[in-house]
Amino acid sequence: MILPIVAYGDPVLKKKGSDISKEYPKLDELLENMFETMYNASGVGLAAPQIGLPIRLFLVDTSPFAEDEDYSEEERLQLENFKKVFINAKIISEEGETWPFTEGCLSIPDIREDVFRQPKIKVTYCDENFEEHTEEFEGLIARVIQHEYDHIEGELFTDKLSSLKKRLLKGKLSNISKGKIRVDYKMRFPNQKKRR
Repeated sequence: MILPIVAYGDPVLKKKGSDISKEYPKLDELLENMFETMYNASGVGLAAPQIGLPIRLFLVDTSPFAEDEDYSEEERLQLENFKKVFINAKIISEEGETWPFTEGCLSIPDIREDVFRQPKIKVTYCDENFEEHTEEFEGLIARVIQHEYDHIEGELFTDKLSSLKKRLLKGKLSNISKGKIRVDYKMRFPNQKKRR
């Protein structure tokens, strides 16, 4: 089932998510719905707060990036095959010199800005079967994870922009929160029950 994506301005996007247990109700169904929602909106990641749930859960599928000619064959193969569920994730370390990349967000449609992040991360998390992992990720995969991880920490990519950039975007962000935007996927706007 395709779920509405929560728009900028909703308080759930600023809440730090809570850990969940393997007894979380209908987790398999939730994951299935989240993947369906993400693909429907042409996203490469989706976090639970973006569908209104303040829990530490997000998923990533970087395969759309594999079509980009800028990457080597090896990088494209990695991107094409990277699909994961992250439950109760914790970034243990971030390393390397920060690098810019233009990011966007399904909760903040039509805004894309350069965000600086470190290229290498180490993360502990549980997968969909609640098996624990500690892994290192680099490059674009690390960035997508960092972006989604921010969501479960109550942060948005716009929080990482300079105060000048934030001022310049204020009107656009205000329009998004008021529902004054056209998107081709279901969204839920603050102070509105349902709207396409």
